[in-house]
Amino acid sequence: MSPKIKSSRKIARYSLLIMGAGYIATTPFLGSLPLDLLHGGFEAGLVGGLADWFAVTALFRHPLGIPIPHTALLPNNRKRMTHALVSMLKNDWLSKESIQDKVKNIPFTEKLIPVIVKETQSDTFRKVLIKLIKQMICYIDIEKITPFVAKKIKGSLSNIDMSKLLHAVSSQLVNEEFDKKALDHVLKKAEDWLRQKETGHRLGTVSMDVLSKIELEGMLQFAVKSIQSLLNEEKLGNIIQNLLLSVVNNLKNEKEPNREALILYIRKEIQGINDNRELLQGVEKWKEQLLTKWEPEATITGGLQQIQQEALEFVEGEHFMDAYLTPIIQRVLDNMKENSTSIDQWIQKQITALIENNHTQIGNLVQENLDKLDNETLIDMMENGVGKDLQWIRVNGAVCGFIIGIILTGIQALLTLL
Repeated sequence: MSPKIKSSRKIARYSLLIMGAGYIATTPFLGSLPLDLLHGGFEAGLVGGLADWFAVTALFRHPLGIPIPHTALLPNNRKRMTHALVSMLKNDWLSKESIQDKVKNIPFTEKLIPVIVKETQSDTFRKVLIKLIKQMICYIDIEKITPFVAKKIKGSLSNIDMSKLLHAVSSQLVNEEFDKKALDHVLKKAEDWLRQKETGHRLGTVSMDVLSKIELEGMLQFAVKSIQSLLNEEKLGNIIQNLLLSVVNNLKNEKEPNREALILYIRKEIQGINDNRELLQGVEKWKEQLLTKWEPEATITGGLQQIQQEALEFVEGEHFMDAYLTPIIQRVLDNMKENSTSIDQWIQKQITALIENNHTQIGNLVQENLDKLDNETLIDMMENGVGKDLQWIRVNGAVCGFIIGIILTGIQALLTLL
């Protein structure tokens, strides 16, 4: 029991004792008007105090433990009272309409944004947020998402249009003058090969073998035989070697028409790559075979694990919060401010729907909590709530009775004199 209730009970008890003591003390001295007035006042105050004590006590329990009818009103009518209390709470004080009307006037975003801003500036919030992000990164199961990533990569590669790819390649080759570079490379390799000593011998051997197999008629056959008799393999090889070197040197000349014609031919072939059906079919077939045999899971798993580890290290970085998270949070808050009306309406709508669907739970919750209390606990709680005022009723009853008793005794004395 609270100290205030104990104090008010003492005052009520003392007031009743004073009235009783005054009544007893003035009884032997009746006969004089002042004492008669006091005696009448104490008598009425005692009656009033006892009556109010009985009334107040009868609300909560049987006075003096005697089961007098129509006493202990609260315990005897508990079910009806709790039902009335729950009904009043649910239908009057916390009705759906009153809650919904109150909710409609609450600026949620206006109240929420300053709280978020304040929290984001605290070290505790920063540590918790970073810890949460790290946990989310660690929760990612790399082995489970690897097949999905592999499937997507294979699907993307399979859908590549090779004709467009070849067109892009050919355009890049032309832009980089690959035709000239390719020709110069081939000429450089040809020159290196032709300048080797054994190259002349090989050319001579091949040429003599070809001449010996040629079958001609008349003078042409005679001319060929004459060449064979005049030249040996070494001489013929040197002649052909020098001839080919001369051709290579001429093709190296930027102003040589044959070089320009050859470069133009190479360029046309490069530009026509994407129109070459056989090439496209071959490339497509090669692509499908490569994708069929390709097993990227191990590589993808390793790559994702490395990304996961780097992401954790990145989040733990000193500037991660200020450089990345804080701007994101600020943009979110700015967006909330710009759309505060819509956000408030959405929150109000959700709360309204929640109240609509669960309003009966308010009464059920109060009823369940009341049902858990025994009579003594419930009475004690009610006395703690309103007991102080009830005890003052007893005091007021004694005081008012005392005053009224004096008045009535005075009137009686006045009537006796008349």
